[in-house]
Amino acid sequence: MSSFSSTRRRGSGFGPGARRSAARSLDDPVNPDVEHETPEEMKDPESVARGICLRALTGAPKTRQQLADLLADRGVPDDAAETVLDRFTEVGLIDDAAFSRAWVSSRQSGRGLARRALSQELRAKGVDPEVAAEAVGEVDDEDERASARRLVERRAGAMRRLDRATATRRLMGMLARKGYNGGLAAAVIREVLDDADDAAVDGLDDLDVDSQLP
Repeated sequence: MSSFSSTRRRGSGFGPGARRSAARSLDDPVNPDVEHETPEEMKDPESVARGICLRALTGAPKTRQQLADLLADRGVPDDAAETVLDRFTEVGLIDDAAFSRAWVSSRQSGRGLARRALSQELRAKGVDPEVAAEAVGEVDDEDERASARRLVERRAGAMRRLDRATATRRLMGMLARKGYNGGLAAAVIREVLDDADDAAVDGLDDLDVDSQLP
């Protein structure tokens, strides 16, 4: 029987009164009310772009595309933005490959995301598909299966009062949202629920034996 029934002030080179909020982190949404630089500040757009990028990178690593979007939001001319972004890439302040590897490591181990979900997140951040694929490729089949099993084991404990079909359906939905394909999800869920059923049966057997003791 189943057991499942920080605001900072700019340096003097940016003109008077040049204050902005600290740059958004990787997961922050785009601010629709972002202020543009003043005409006075834009007399030296490359200097403005450098300051914006440095503040953004102080908050958290960023991809080149994220910084390009931020500069566009601030009204930095395209040519100045490209010059600064090229320079930051040259000196290693922008490194999409390193960003992608760190992102995959963090999100796969911390959130249990499958390779498909990781690829989608990196694409959304403007990472080149080949660079994203190389980073995601560091997660192999065994890593993915182990992560899926940990997710199911953590969630299954709260579903012991559900019937097996309902528990399976909910666990399948959870794994799908994490990017797991149906075949792997079904196999892992079946294994975890079978193990839980076996453990429950063993527990009942132990109780029956104990009840016969004087």
